[in-house]
Amino acid sequence: MKHFRVLHDARIGVVAMAAIMVALPHPASAQLKFGYIDSQKILDSYKESQDAQKQLASLNEQWQQEAKNMQQDLQEKQDQLESQALLLSDEKKNEKAQEIQNLYLRFQQFQQEKWGQQGELYVKQQDFMKPVFDKINTTIRRIGAEDKFDYIFDVVQGNILYVSEGQPDLTQRVIDELNKGLAAAPKATTTTKKN
Repeated sequence: MKHFRVLHDARIGVVAMAAIMVALPHPASAQLKFGYIDSQKILDSYKESQDAQKQLASLNEQWQQEAKNMQQDLQEKQDQLESQALLLSDEKKNEKAQEIQNLYLRFQQFQQEKWGQQGELYVKQQDFMKPVFDKINTTIRRIGAEDKFDYIFDVVQGNILYVSEGQPDLTQRVIDELNKGLAAAPKATTTTKKN
C-alpha cells in the first residue's frame, strides 16, 4: 500500500535516469525541472485515503475476531477430547479427532481466504485504494503539467538519496489540492416534502 507509481509504469532508478539525461543532447539553455513528493505522507494526510484505510482496518479486525473465535473453538474441542479420552470408545475418539481436524482445516482455509496472497484483504485493499491512487496520480500529473516539471520523483520509493534545498517538495501542495477537491465536492442534501 505504501508504494505506487506516480508518473511511470517502468521502474527506472535514479542512476539510470541520470545517465540517460546526461547522454541525451539538449541545448545548453534548457534546464530540466525536478520536483518530488512523499507518497506516504500524502496517503497519511489525505482524507479519502484515511477513510479507505479505516474501512480496511475495520474489516481486518472483524476477520481477526472470527479467526480468534475459530481458534478458541478448536482449542476447546481439543481440551474436551483430552479430558474425556479415557472415557470414550475408540470410535468416539476417532469421530471427535476427525471433527477437530475438520475445524482446523476450516480455520486454515479461512486464513488463506482472508490473508492469503490473493485473499480478500488484498482484493479489498485494491478496491478501496485504487480510486485514491488514481486521484493522487491525476493531481500529481496536473501539477506537473501546470508548472512544467520534467520529472516528479517519489522519495518513498527509495531511489532518491539526496535532494538539494532548491528542489521543490510538492507533497503539501498535492495534499492541499486533493483536500480542496473534497471540500469543493457538493454535499448531499435532504429535502422534505410539504403536504
